[in-house]
Amino acid sequence: MSDSVTGSQSADLHYFHQLIDRAKKLPAITTSVIWPLSEPALHGAVEAAKAGLIDPILVGDEAAIKALAAKLGLDISAYKIENAPNERKAAELGILLARNGQTVAVMKGSLHTDTLMSAAMARETGLRTSGKRISHVFVMDTPAYNRTVMVTDAAINIEPELEDKQHIVQNAINLALALGVKLPKVALLSAVETINPKIKSTLDSAALCKMADRGQIRGGVLDGPLSFDLTVSEHSAGIKGVKSPVTGQADILVAPNLESGNILFKEMEYLGGAKLAGIVLGARVPVILTSRADSAETRLTSCAVASLLHHSTKK
Repeated sequence: MSDSVTGSQSADLHYFHQLIDRAKKLPAITTSVIWPLSEPALHGAVEAAKAGLIDPILVGDEAAIKALAAKLGLDISAYKIENAPNERKAAELGILLARNGQTVAVMKGSLHTDTLMSAAMARETGLRTSGKRISHVFVMDTPAYNRTVMVTDAAINIEPELEDKQHIVQNAINLALALGVKLPKVALLSAVETINPKIKSTLDSAALCKMADRGQIRGGVLDGPLSFDLTVSEHSAGIKGVKSPVTGQADILVAPNLESGNILFKEMEYLGGAKLAGIVLGARVPVILTSRADSAETRLTSCAVASLLHHSTKK
């Protein structure tokens, strides 16, 4: 997503490989790996540790973790294990480790997302921070688009209000800056590119643009409402007569709600062949949040994103 990563990307210059290479040069981040009791979850954590991205603490049923490692032929003897009898207890313990500063990131294993996020978002014992809204970003690299793009929020905020969207946008901009984008271009998605009082997302988009003008959102260039075709196609924008620094070159796609964002990222993944990484922002520490079906490669890339974000925040 850096300004230099545009145009067609050859296999050996794949953007995600660049992220991993950059993160390998940084100290490994201590990470609570919660309930790594599937092959992709445990394999992904071990591969990320071998790559020097994370220093994992495996949180879950100790006997089951060791049995799975033996079955997969994975050596986990170097990694600390915190025993927890079930998913809920593992989530609570893994979050506690992060809250107490024993880890600086959290990684989802094979437990349900709602179990993990329930523990992470608990007001008294979770990872909430004052004045920040927690949101999720997918970092996506697709052959159909000549730059890497973020999609937010497709996993946490169901029907975000304007104030929520302000945080969602700022969280995504902060991540883009951490990953090397000098001035992220943010497309505020809707069904149309004009203001329609009957379509709430168009009103929210206009307000968010004005908030950016007034310095309430910083670090990026916003435009919206924009229909999806305008965000990725300058040709389409030309036909419709829409002139904007964002059209055809968006770095961040902000969905009106979780439904549309979830549909969008899955279309990009399953029909567009996109590779992805997933991370939760706005919490005390980065939360590496991927699907239980995601590959070890996806988990590895997500760890790299979390590492770059953590070290950027330290600066």
